[in-house]
Amino acid sequence: MATQTHGSGAVTAVMMAGLAGLVISLAIAFTNLVSGGHSAFNTGSDGVSWGLPVVNYVFFALTSTGLTLVASVAMTFGNKAWYPIAKRCVWLSLVTLVAGFASLAMELGHPFRMLWAIPLNAQLVSQLNWMGIFYAVFLVLGILKFMRIHGGDWNSSGSKQIGLAALVTELLAGGMLGMAFGAMAMRPMWYGNLVPLYFILTAACTGGAFAVLVTCLSYGGPDNMPEPVRKLMQGSLPMAFAALLGLTILVIGYRTVIGLWSNADGLQVWDAVVASPWYWVEAALLIGAFFLLLQRKALAVAAVMVIGGFFIDRYDFVIGGQLLPLFKGSWVPDLIAYTPSTTEWMLTLLAFSIAFFGWALGEKMLKLDAAPQD
Repeated sequence: MATQTHGSGAVTAVMMAGLAGLVISLAIAFTNLVSGGHSAFNTGSDGVSWGLPVVNYVFFALTSTGLTLVASVAMTFGNKAWYPIAKRCVWLSLVTLVAGFASLAMELGHPFRMLWAIPLNAQLVSQLNWMGIFYAVFLVLGILKFMRIHGGDWNSSGSKQIGLAALVTELLAGGMLGMAFGAMAMRPMWYGNLVPLYFILTAACTGGAFAVLVTCLSYGGPDNMPEPVRKLMQGSLPMAFAALLGLTILVIGYRTVIGLWSNADGLQVWDAVVASPWYWVEAALLIGAFFLLLQRKALAVAAVMVIGGFFIDRYDFVIGGQLLPLFKGSWVPDLIAYTPSTTEWMLTLLAFSIAFFGWALGEKMLKLDAAPQD
């Protein structure tokens, strides 16, 4: 049953901030792209071809997968206690996927060529091809699922089948994104058959973080939450989130130790990653959030810490994997230097603005606090 949220002031503030971010980022990015073309990005033939816009895409695409996983706890696996956040997560999974696509499209230069270039030149053995197909299919299924539950159809067989298909498609898409990196043997930091599982695990963390954050913002605090929401936010949700985050911290630690210990050519980039203060910022954010979640305190703060920590993790993964030149020579004797340009940072602002503006707009207009009446 729908309830009236009490965090309208926070929702309005987020909407206005998101709108301002959209205007500023689009104005600066379009100006730089029109005047300078692709030279507005600090990527090129020196080896770092996938820059910050690709980091944005990976971050938000996997966040969409994670939000679908959170929504599926109720809608696919039948845990009714999670219904109060399910509709919000379905909507946000669509919005974050659009945010990721927007950043990638701006980086591609001619994104509309995909409409005919991909179907007419389909690379059936390419993970990137299937990743794009699965995410496109999910976008359709996710819209259909949201329309069903927005119309009150939560539990019919048709609605459940669409939800299950959307979940499977999202997992396949996130897995294909992981395979696109994990299959690259020439990039040792990326290479590995467990990278798809790592992506899905970390996707669940960022999805959970966004779910917690927007729920806190929607109601303005636990005192304003309806009893079912407050019970969830003070009970099973932070505990499940903490368990997932704790496991992920262990996995990140294991990856780091193996990367530092191995003498395989190409893994020396781990020395540079760990030497960066941002790696330790990430560690502090994730470990701090873990203990906050265990204590069920400051959940919104913990969610922001997880979002920030995993954005750094995505950056280290995508950019770090390219820092060692494939063909060493006197022109690139050591690691490649890369610093995102102003345009690239504007696309990061664009992606976050789309995500939060889209969520706030849905909160205002689409009754995202709705849940089944039975």
